[in-house]
Amino acid sequence: MRTVVVTDSPRADAGDAAALGDYGVATVHEALGRVGYLGPEFRPAWAGARAGGTAVTALCWPGDNLMIHVAVEQCRPGDVLVVATASPSTDGLFGELLATSLAQRGVRGVVLACGVRDVADLRTMGFPVWSRAVSAQGSVKATAGAVNVPVTVGGQVVHPGDVVLGDDDGVMVVPRADVGRALTASQARVEKEAATREALRAGELGLDRYGLRDRLKELGIEYVAHE
Repeated sequence: MRTVVVTDSPRADAGDAAALGDYGVATVHEALGRVGYLGPEFRPAWAGARAGGTAVTALCWPGDNLMIHVAVEQCRPGDVLVVATASPSTDGLFGELLATSLAQRGVRGVVLACGVRDVADLRTMGFPVWSRAVSAQGSVKATAGAVNVPVTVGGQVVHPGDVVLGDDDGVMVVPRADVGRALTASQARVEKEAATREALRAGELGLDRYGLRDRLKELGIEYVAHE
C-alpha cells in the first residue's frame, strides 16, 4: 500500500449532503434501490445522532490512530471522517479529544470500522460517531497509512468526496455521482410515504394499499374459518 495523503479531493456539495442526511438512511437507502448500506454492525455511539456529509477517508493499522490525526488536517466544514483499518480491529482509535479537534473544524461526524471510546463525553458534546464497537482499549501512533484514498468499510467502497449518511438506523454511502438522483428519489419516496401514512391512518390496510391480496393467492395462502 502506498502511504500517501491526498489533498484537496473533490467533494459532493455540502448542502446536498446535509439534505440527504435530513432524509435519513432508511429513506435514501430504499430510494436508491437498497444499495450503499454498511450493515447492522455500525451503530451510533449515542441515540439520536444524525449526520450527512462528504467523506474524508483514513486507512489505519490496527491499534494505531496516527492517520486519524493526519486526516484531521484535511477535513473541512461539512465533512464526515471515515476510518478503515488494514485488518480487523475493535480498538478504541477515536475519542473525545479527536472529536474536539474535528468539531472545531466543522466536521459533521465520524464513521469507524474499529472502536470508539469516551462515549459519555461524545454524547455530551453532541458529536456523532458510528462504530463497530465500543472499547476502552487505546492506541499507538506509530504506523504510516493513507488519507483520502478509497477504503472499504462494511463491504462498501467509500471514495473521498462521496456522501456518507448516519442516524439511528445505521450508515450508508452515496457515490458523489449519484447525489442528484438520490435527492430526487428520496423526495419522491417521502411524498409517497406521506400519502400511504394518511391512508393507513384512515383505516386502509397494507394488504390493500400495496396490492398484496393477489400475491397471497399466488403463494397459496388460504383463509379458513376456525372450527
